[in-house]
Amino acid sequence: MEKKAKAEFIPDAPLSTGDIAHYCHTTVMQVNRWIKSKSLKAFRNPGGQYRINKRDFKRFLESNGMPVIDEFFQKTSGKKILVADDDRTVVAAISYLLRAHSPDFEVEAAGDGYEALIKAGDYKPDLMILDIRMPKIDGLEICRRLRQNPQITSGIKILAITGHSEAYNRDLVIASGADEYLLKPFDKETLLKMVDELIG
Repeated sequence: MEKKAKAEFIPDAPLSTGDIAHYCHTTVMQVNRWIKSKSLKAFRNPGGQYRINKRDFKRFLESNGMPVIDEFFQKTSGKKILVADDDRTVVAAISYLLRAHSPDFEVEAAGDGYEALIKAGDYKPDLMILDIRMPKIDGLEICRRLRQNPQITSGIKILAITGHSEAYNRDLVIASGADEYLLKPFDKETLLKMVDELIG
């Protein structure tokens, strides 16, 4: 019974200071002041950024007489997808396709390999669409690190994308831990079909 209670207490993916600032219509600087004054409870992730659990943010709002939007604090029933690519145009295009394909898709983005690893741990996506040639940490290393931490990341499906098949062939990418492999440039039908097959 005790173990079950602890499992049920595991919180949703934490909020960033940017999320808090957007909700409260204020600046990240102001959110940092709330954290430093200890009026808003926060912790640091492995990358050193502040993160806030939803339950602590809700308590902060209630104790300060600020509005609590119930929908914001409800658990999402849709699928969470992390799009990791250093090309912002590619990220924007894929994100648009995913949201147009299903209103239940919740899409987050990462612009380099380091950010992709941090967000994989924080956001816990159902699917990561991962560019293999990434700055800071390449996609192969990201795949390997995620698969080395099954307690945290076992539920994450990885769709690897690359425009460099000569350096990153399918066998190498799948062996590193990706679930599926897609070459750039790709058409939207193929991408969405793979997404549906992985998390549909």
